[in-house]
Amino acid sequence: MNTDQFTRRKYLNFESYKRDGAPVATPMWFAEKDGLFFVYSVANVGKVKRIRNNPRVRIAPCDIRGKLEGDWITGQARIEEGETAEIANKLLTRKYGLLKRIGSLYSNLIGRKRMVISIRPD
Repeated sequence: MNTDQFTRRKYLNFESYKRDGAPVATPMWFAEKDGLFFVYSVANVGKVKRIRNNPRVRIAPCDIRGKLEGDWITGQARIEEGETAEIANKLLTRKYGLLKRIGSLYSNLIGRKRMVISIRPD
């Protein structure tokens, strides 16, 4: 497993799986700490539902459009709450700054709940 390929990258391609096994990939902002990757998402979207059904995922560094810039690695995804979610949000805010703050403010204003997802590579 080569997590060094994510160093200084802004996006990772997050691939989760539908019930029929079909993969769905989404480019996302991410933060990493101690080998654990964190992404955040609107709470009621497909990727969150897919993780609840199957925590197996793959991630790879990519550009903003999802074009791969490295190799896929497999891992386990988990929806985080409490202190871990707070730490992840701070890491993401530190990395993405004003854009993350604006997005979080907008989500709060319109009542859109967000979830933090952790990915532990295999």
